[in-house]
Amino acid sequence: MSAGFFLAIAGNIGVGKTELTNRLSAELGWAAHYEPVIQNPYLDPFYKDMPRWSFHLQIYFLGERFRAQVEIGKSSLPFIQDRTIYEDAEIFAKTLWHQGSMTEVDYQNYVALFNCMVGFLRPPDLIVYLKASPDTLMARIGKRGRDSEKTIGIDYIQRLNTAYDDWMLRAAREGEVLEIDTDRVALLGETPTFRSLVERLKNRYPPQAEL
Repeated sequence: MSAGFFLAIAGNIGVGKTELTNRLSAELGWAAHYEPVIQNPYLDPFYKDMPRWSFHLQIYFLGERFRAQVEIGKSSLPFIQDRTIYEDAEIFAKTLWHQGSMTEVDYQNYVALFNCMVGFLRPPDLIVYLKASPDTLMARIGKRGRDSEKTIGIDYIQRLNTAYDDWMLRAAREGEVLEIDTDRVALLGETPTFRSLVERLKNRYPPQAEL
């Protein structure tokens, strides 16, 4: 049984990952795995007290994304994943540790567990990295109006952006990465960029390959 194409959508909070995942899934007929945000019992407490809940939050996400990626790795069908397990370690846990919101011992324990888990996972065939400026991200976060995100500050978003750019430079040396700056290139609606992405994916994994 050959593996289906594994597309990962990566990017900062509010950049539009879920919307793009929805649209590509509908357009291509591929299964989608979504970030377990709403179900996460630690999310609201985390934004109110990051040092208290950062480790709990990251462990929850780690387990949920590991389970999703194991399922993806077993499937012969094409999949789209809304945020990857790698972002937990490379972006969020690391940023929380750097800013003092996660202790050294918690961070090292987290990294050790992450390194054990990813050795069992199939990496994405392509990462689509969506990016935007902190001001744009803050506006989008405010527009969607999630109560848990009302305390997010622009400094935190900027630190995450810096971590994403650093990770993408290294990820591009290890696999295929397509970067889309959503400040400059529109993805909403039937835009040339969206249509080009759809056609690129169809060429990489044509519908008849699913049979």
